[in-house]
Amino acid sequence: MAIFGPLYERVMRWSRHRHAEWYLGAMSFAESSFFPIPVDVMLAPMCMATPERSWRYALNASLLSVIGGIAGYAIGYLAFEVIEPWLQESHYWGAYQTAREWFGTYGFWTVFVAGFSPIPYKVFTIAAGVVALNFPAFVFASIIGRGARFFLVAAFVRYAGVRMEATLLRNIERIGWGVLIVSVLIIGYFMARG
Repeated sequence: MAIFGPLYERVMRWSRHRHAEWYLGAMSFAESSFFPIPVDVMLAPMCMATPERSWRYALNASLLSVIGGIAGYAIGYLAFEVIEPWLQESHYWGAYQTAREWFGTYGFWTVFVAGFSPIPYKVFTIAAGVVALNFPAFVFASIIGRGARFFLVAAFVRYAGVRMEATLLRNIERIGWGVLIVSVLIIGYFMARG
């Protein structure tokens, strides 16, 4: 059953949409404070569709992600009591507790690593606000971490995208089903533990 090929084609069409850059910015902001889907799923196809705009897209994603991170920090600092019940019931509670522990041990570096890695950045932005992490340090670490991540994605896709796209199109169904199966296994593992 071929579902991932048509989905890929749809995402590529969206990435060429005249408002795609606005969607990327909104997604970058939301992903840093509450939205569960990583920015890379939109950034990479946009860079592949229009390689000459890759740096602009990476800058857009970085800046709006940092602003979204500041919103996450504000949520943690000003309104944690409001979201705490939801957070405790979600699969993010363990990550939130880990983030608080890491802030106590590593401080600034925790934000940098969370901003660069696939760890859910939103959990760390909220936790940074809860522990009242030094705000200028938080912003600086976010700029470096998020910028490094999104510019790396843009560079990789810009320079390897054409070659990568042919391979991706040949193997899209296998890759899609593989990612889906791995995701289900990971979610099942964490649900069983929690």
